[in-house]
Amino acid sequence: MSVKTKRVYDPKAPGDGTRVLVMRLWPRGIKKSQVDAWLKELGAEIPLIKAWKSGKVSSWPEFRRRYLAGIKKPAAQTQLRELKALARKGRVTLLCACPGESRCHRGLLKPLVT
Repeated sequence: MSVKTKRVYDPKAPGDGTRVLVMRLWPRGIKKSQVDAWLKELGAEIPLIKAWKSGKVSSWPEFRRRYLAGIKKPAAQTQLRELKALARKGRVTLLCACPGESRCHRGLLKPLVT
C-alpha cells in the first residue's frame, strides 16, 4: 500500500496513481480531469479552516486534535474506508491546496490510510 501527498496545484505525474482530493471545497482553477476522486468529508471542516486561518486555533496540536475528532463522524469514516480500499488497489496521492504536508491535514490523514 503506497500513499503519498501532493499539492493539488502541482502537475499530474505518472507515479501519482489514484489522485484523491481531500478538501471540503473544490479548489479554484482545478479541472475535474485533474482529480480521480473527491472525498470532501476527509477535508478539514469549514469552521476549523476559518479558525486556523484567523488565528483562533493558534497551535498545530490543537488543529490536529480538532481535525482528528472531525473525521470520527460517520460520513468521514465512510470515506476513510473508501480511501483505504483505493489504497489497497494501488498507489494513492492525497491532494490539498496547502503548500506543505507538515502543516496540512493531508499529513494527518496519510498515516490513517497506511
